[in-house]
Amino acid sequence: MTRGVILYGPPAAGKDTVDAALRALSDDYVHFARIKVGEGRREGYRITTSAALQELRERGGVVWENSRYGATYAVDRPGLIDALGHGVPVLHLGQVEAVDAVATAVSGARWVVVSLWCPEDVAVDRLRQRGSADVAERLEAWRATPELGEADLRFDTSMVEPRDAARRIDAHVRKACTLADSFPPDSPRG
Repeated sequence: MTRGVILYGPPAAGKDTVDAALRALSDDYVHFARIKVGEGRREGYRITTSAALQELRERGGVVWENSRYGATYAVDRPGLIDALGHGVPVLHLGQVEAVDAVATAVSGARWVVVSLWCPEDVAVDRLRQRGSADVAERLEAWRATPELGEADLRFDTSMVEPRDAARRIDAHVRKACTLADSFPPDSPRG
């Protein structure tokens, strides 16, 4: 069974940190690099051009995209399929609609959805500590990120250590995989 992890939350909620803790816990976990068109941070993204992204859109390969911080970010179906075939991809999202789009993008994939959050003052401290030049804009995005209605797990990252969150996520991923293997594919739980 193919499986992945969606880390949902506002900026500075701990998506990068929990992702790194999952990858340190097991080589099964791989960071899913979203596509990015624009300036700013390049690490953790697949940088491309506007023309290449448009071509992907025209082929129906874009599952979700959004624009923020002067850049466009996209999740692509070919990238998801490839990542699901090579491990347990860990995908960072901050929009409720994106979670739904990704969760239904690849037939047979099971996504464990994890909602991450921290208090605003903690987010501000984290943004400053990592040297973000656009703290005000990221704080605006933090405030605009709605709570996720349904999630398999929820963590206030100011109250739980990243490796503890990673262990609980890993246990949930393994349990979800075992449960799904126990039911036929057309079963509601499969």
